[in-house]
This record gives sequence, C-alpha cells and structure tokens, in this order.
Amino acid sequence: MKDKLAISQNSRNLIGYFILAYVISWMIGIPLALATQGVIQPVFPEWFHYFVSYGPMLSALIVTLATQRQQGVKELWGRITKWRVGGIWWFAALSPLIVGLLVTLVTNLLTDNKISFSDLGEIHFLPPLGIGALFLWILTFGIGEEIGWRGYALPRLQKDHNALYATVILAFFWALWHLPQFFYLFDISIAIGWIIGLFAGAIVFTWLFNSAEGSILVAAVFHGCFNYISASSAGNGLLAAIVSTMVMIWAVVVVFLYKPKTLSSKGKFVI
Repeated sequence: MKDKLAISQNSRNLIGYFILAYVISWMIGIPLALATQGVIQPVFPEWFHYFVSYGPMLSALIVTLATQRQQGVKELWGRITKWRVGGIWWFAALSPLIVGLLVTLVTNLLTDNKISFSDLGEIHFLPPLGIGALFLWILTFGIGEEIGWRGYALPRLQKDHNALYATVILAFFWALWHLPQFFYLFDISIAIGWIIGLFAGAIVFTWLFNSAEGSILVAAVFHGCFNYISASSAGNGLLAAIVSTMVMIWAVVVVFLYKPKTLSSKGKFVI
C-alpha cells in the first residue's frame, strides 16, 4: 500500500511539474506567437523568447520546494553544480561543439564553400554575439530546460518505468512544450524531422544524464553546445544537418548497446 501511495504521489508531482512548466513558459510563448501571427499587438519584445526557457527550471524549483522543502532544493542544487563526472562525459557534453568546429575547419580547408565562424554567433532576435552566443545558449535553454526536463522529471519517471519508456514520456511533453514556437520561430514544414530529432536527442540526453550520475550541468552544456551549432546560420544548414544526424545515429547505438532498461552502463538515476 505504501509503495502504491508513493508512486501515486510521484505521478501527481510530475503532473504538477509539467502543467506549471507549460504555464510559465507559455505565458511568454503564446503572446509571442499571437503577435507574430498578427492576432494581437506585441506584448513582449521578440528577444523575450529566451526567457521561455526558464519555465521548466522555475517549475522544478517550485514543485521541489513545495514537496521536499529545502532538502530537496539542496539536492537539486548539488546536481546543478556537479562537475566532477569524469573527462569522458565532459567530452560527450562538448561533442556537438567539437564536431561542428571540426566540420567547419575541414570544409574551409577542402572546399570552396567557406563556413564563417562568425555565423555561429548569429541568433534569433539579438545582434551577433560571437562566442557569447554559446554562453547564452547554455545559460538559457541549457540550464533553463535541463534543470526541469532531466533534473526534475527524468529521475522521477525512471523511478516507475524503464529508461527508454521514461524517455518516450518525457520526449512527448518536451516536444509539446515547444508548440508556441512553431508560430513565431520554427517553420511548420520541419515538424516531422524536428520531432524525430528531438526524440533521438532525448535518448542521448538520458544516456548522458544517467552516465554522469545525475549531473544537470553536463546535460545543460550538451544542450547549449548543440543549440549553438544547430541553431546558427553557419554553412546554410550544413552544420545543423551533420550534428543532428550524429545525434540520431548516437541514439540508435545507445538503445542497442545499453538496452531499454537503463540506456546506460551505470544504471538509471532515480529520485
């Protein structure tokens, strides 16, 4: 009976988390979408898009404080700042950046289709930031999303499900969270490929998160590096295509190598 009650409470906490994450993010995302579609006058400047990323983080902090008090927040903070995880996991976290830069160097050396490094610093709604764009991505959609999706939700989903099924559930809610962005940022024509890529990315995130024993910091850096390469105009989409393909292949390898139960050689990280 106690186990059933514990699972039930865990599910209720997760439902509360997802609802709150949507509410906070969509309070900005929906007005941005409506303004872009000409339905309403602009409520926020376009660059408020980057604040959308903090919905999952704020939701995780609020629900953790409400259900686990200061002890829960302390535990969460410990994983946000957890950097001692082994060099191999940091290499994995930085891999989108490493691959993107290597492809740029090789392309510039061997072809006439030059890729400008400065293009990596060009992002939506803000002036060119150069290398500063990388830190913006890590501090917004890296930290903002990963404290919530992987930091809060994934360990609790893995408590009741195998790692792959937990990842599928999380990927669904993660994808749906982006919905307003398809009305002010993304082109709807990319939706199917984008969903496939996000699902593959969710598997890689689970592998990395479990392998790094719950380090939110490692997941956030991977997220930021991936966005820095994939969201830029560098190479007219070449870098985004290569890095996204790498992640898809990576996801297939993870499933076959480590199996659905844990998606990691170190087991599931649960709370």
